[in-house]
Amino acid sequence: MPAVALGPNPGRGPTITEQFHAFDAQNPHVYRALERLAARRLAAGATRAGVKDLFEDLRRQLPHGVAGLNNNYTALYARRLVDDHPRWAGAFELRRRRAA
Repeated sequence: MPAVALGPNPGRGPTITEQFHAFDAQNPHVYRALERLAARRLAAGATRAGVKDLFEDLRRQLPHGVAGLNNNYTALYARRLVDDHPRWAGAFELRRRRAA
């Protein structure tokens, strides 16, 4: 029987970060939609934007919701938005990460 690679959390399943990357790879339209929502909100004069609010807007806008859009991904999407748009850094509160 061949050996099985168990990854960083044997017996525990994928980390939130791993789950996020898998979801994001399968649903690139979610990030693009969050990016558009954030850009519109900030262009309209908002100085702060919460990704959880953007998630709820996205859930309302999509006719069948977004299967698998997990609130655990908000911090990772916020970091990605700031990484891709450094001028938005002050609009999103980024807290220190406790887990991978």
